Amino acid sequence: MNDESSLSEAATLPRDNLLMRVWGVVATILSVLYTAICLIPAWTSARLGKGHWVTPVTRIWTWLIFRTCGIKDEIEGLEHLKGLDSFILVANHKSLVDILAVFRLMPGEVRFVAKREIMKVPVFGYTMANCGNIVIDRQSGGRAIRHALAAQREGYNICFFAEGHRFNDDLIHEFNDGAAWLAIATKQPCVPLAISGTGALMPRGSKFVRPGQRIRLSLGAPILTAGMRGGDRVELTQRLESAVREMYRNQIRLGHAPFSGEKKS
Repeated sequence: MNDESSLSEAATLPRDNLLMRVWGVVATILSVLYTAICLIPAWTSARLGKGHWVTPVTRIWTWLIFRTCGIKDEIEGLEHLKGLDSFILVANHKSLVDILAVFRLMPGEVRFVAKREIMKVPVFGYTMANCGNIVIDRQSGGRAIRHALAAQREGYNICFFAEGHRFNDDLIHEFNDGAAWLAIATKQPCVPLAISGTGALMPRGSKFVRPGQRIRLSLGAPILTAGMRGGDRVELTQRLESAVREMYRNQIRLGHAPFSGEKKS
């Protein structure tokens, strides 16, 4: 009876829905293949100490994935970056696709603050840690600051996902103060960044992408940190969180932030 019920339900699925599912499976498999292929030159570049060479590889990698998945992307607020030599992006976090979206849409070269657990991933972890990204743990302290300053000297901008981990809902959750602490310590301006649509594309825990989605990045006015001290990090964090939350709400009003339909995980 259960098998018959399953067959009956499958037979009544709308054709478009079935095609979208097939597209999602194929797109996911191809995206994994692209990642494996692009990881070879990226790892080689990192191994040679040529972190800047990784950037064009990531451009190609993200272009292939976005085209295959039929992702429509847009970014607003680029005028806020005028006059900034370097900065720290402070963003919300909905999906692993957030990283791809930042790589693809942000001008210049962007690197990320990542947890040390990333080092456990063979090849990928090494590449991440040796091409300008900042790998941190609870004891990073001064090392994180030195790495951020080194990244600044190399011309990289740093992206920090301030919620700490991904959420599968349509809310902006409390920011931790790591980004503010790092920005104040390195005297770099903070640029708030709201990301929408990626949660519907590939929610946390999902095995396959949901192709044909639209994602949007919104940049807010930079907040200068010159003159701030360590004790100002709480206020700075609150300002960043408020800015991202307001931009995200605007994205929802405009229909740019489809809710994935899943709860926090």
